[in-house]
Amino acid sequence: MRQAAVCTALAVSMLVGSATARQASDITIGVAGLSNQTPWAASLGNVVAIAFGAQGPSGRADVYVAVSQDGGGHFGEPVRVNGAGEEPRLGGELPPRVGLAARDAHTPEIVVAYGVRGQHGTEIRIARSSDGGRTFAASRPLQASGAAGDRGWHAMALDSRGFAHVMWLDHRGLAAGRTPQGHHGGEAGHHLDAAAAEREAIDGVALAQRSGLYYAGDGSSATSERELVKGVCYCCKVALATTPRGGLLAAWRQVYSGNIRDIAFMSSTDGGKHFGTPGRVSVDEWQLAGCPDDGPALTVDASGTAHIVWPTVIDGPTPEGAIFYASSPDLKTFSARVRVPTLGGPRAMHPQVMAGPAGRLYIAWDEVIGGVRRAAVRDLRFDDGGRPEFGPARQLGAADVPGSYPFLVSTPAGPLALFVSGKPSDTIIRVARF
Repeated sequence: MRQAAVCTALAVSMLVGSATARQASDITIGVAGLSNQTPWAASLGNVVAIAFGAQGPSGRADVYVAVSQDGGGHFGEPVRVNGAGEEPRLGGELPPRVGLAARDAHTPEIVVAYGVRGQHGTEIRIARSSDGGRTFAASRPLQASGAAGDRGWHAMALDSRGFAHVMWLDHRGLAAGRTPQGHHGGEAGHHLDAAAAEREAIDGVALAQRSGLYYAGDGSSATSERELVKGVCYCCKVALATTPRGGLLAAWRQVYSGNIRDIAFMSSTDGGKHFGTPGRVSVDEWQLAGCPDDGPALTVDASGTAHIVWPTVIDGPTPEGAIFYASSPDLKTFSARVRVPTLGGPRAMHPQVMAGPAGRLYIAWDEVIGGVRRAAVRDLRFDDGGRPEFGPARQLGAADVPGSYPFLVSTPAGPLALFVSGKPSDTIIRVARF
């Protein structure tokens, strides 16, 4: 295994605050002197792992993981995950995904999936640590060797065996339409020939048919990649969760006739060997000639009920960017959508959802209030008739400091919210217990 903590080689120091569990809001995680962003987290008992990206002025970024052994009270120094020759591709909808797999009583395996800029296009790679995040083994790719084009916006879920299931949006079909002069692993669709670009600017459905939802597994017996669905909206992250009986549930933004970009879902009952017919979570009919760069989030609770949140736009004299919630006990159809009360800004974005104890849910998002982007969280319970009841919203972080891209993770001491805090050129990951 290679050593991933390269503090001296990077000529920067690690910035990790610590606090008691009761003071978790005082914790900040990041690499000093760099812009720290794109957080994602996983927990297993008292072990919490936070994956994030750290970017310098040149635009070069690396993937790091910081680990807590006491339920988020204290975190160790961040450790670099990617190899020295890898250039990760990160963004708000392109965070590194992290998961924890039980291996023994003290040291769960840490698994990280992230995008890397490659010779032929973007690659999805997985790296594992068997020593609690002190080192990471060399990563391995999930897509076929030499696969051209852009890909990412991936999701990862670990099952009870520690097998990593990964889904991503893949644009190798777009790469086939590039001009020879434009052959490069850049953004999807930027190098289509002029005639195709003109046609597909009018017909977004045809353009979307060049992009697909792909699946691959990584574990004791790796599962080769395969395309599941065509016609995906090409820059909204995918959501993926395991079910109590060893199944999988995925959600993504699909492009329907008329440039409608609504949320679709699909499930597997056999651990990814086969997937059922895709369905539509809600007929929102959000018509958009482009990608909103804002995907769904979902969780499956201990009873097997799926809970999903997603952003969409409500038409009217003044269109509103809203977040909605729905549930599904059978993973076949979802309930009628319910709007999540937010802070009152013109567009709520980047929702996350987490199942808590006693049937409670937590929903987080961000939106612009008074010219400042704010992250917020609120709980959701159900009355005796099964109707949702939302608790009060809690804003995360200081009122005058931007906060964005929140993520929720459960611990024995209570849920944690992590979010990006600060100005874009100088951000840190802040952790708050609520």
